[in-house]
Amino acid sequence: MTDWLEVHRGEAPLVIGMPHSGSDVPPELEDRYVSPWLARKDTDWWIDKVYAFARELGATTVRTRISRSVIDCNRDPSGASLYPGMTTTELCPTSTFEGEALYRGDPPDTDEIARRTAIWFAPYHAAVAGELQRLKARHGRVVLYDAHSIRSRVSRLFEGELPQFNIGSNSGRACDPALAARVSEICAASGRTHVLDGRFKGGWTTRHYGRPAEDVHAIQMELAFRGYHREPEVMTPDTWPGPYDPTYAAPIVASLTDIVKACIAFART
Repeated sequence: MTDWLEVHRGEAPLVIGMPHSGSDVPPELEDRYVSPWLARKDTDWWIDKVYAFARELGATTVRTRISRSVIDCNRDPSGASLYPGMTTTELCPTSTFEGEALYRGDPPDTDEIARRTAIWFAPYHAAVAGELQRLKARHGRVVLYDAHSIRSRVSRLFEGELPQFNIGSNSGRACDPALAARVSEICAASGRTHVLDGRFKGGWTTRHYGRPAEDVHAIQMELAFRGYHREPEVMTPDTWPGPYDPTYAAPIVASLTDIVKACIAFART
């Protein structure tokens, strides 16, 4: 583990990736952003706390502390859009989800993007790939669960209110349909809204690593924040994010615990 990359090794056949839960901005980059708050606004806040239980189940977790505004470890490193024709953010984002400019001056150029890719993107994915390889060698089959969250309403990215659980399997190409179906069943049993391969079908991580024919199954879970974190009506530096409340989050954590157990059981089948 480095000061920005957290790898907790477990022995169950499951790796949980957390590419967006970090909020660190390197000191040399702080002054380039319009504000520290905007540079951290789109963080998947408290996801590491939501899934803290997974370590007790034997899952491996890989997490970067670096803010997605510095570099997004769930984007195609080539710069190609994951959702052609739809609004999305770049490998090194230049705006927030609401379209607010992140940089005071010029955004990162090609050389700067390459530098950030080498320093943060590549090591993060080397860790993910290494853990998948280690566990597959031991178990024969492994699941990669990519853990995310997003505000319930982001009009620039999607219409209306997002379902509580947004499951992505790259339209069935990243994992066995039986795994996606089982995760969907658990979400439905919770009584909360859910969708499979809706607005979020899985980012670069899910699409890159998911190889069901080779017994590597990848699935993404995008949680709407309201399921585990109170969302303010007006988002300001004083109201966002609020502190993590484990009591408020407990019901959805119970469902996620069942989902993580189901992923492990699937891999052991």
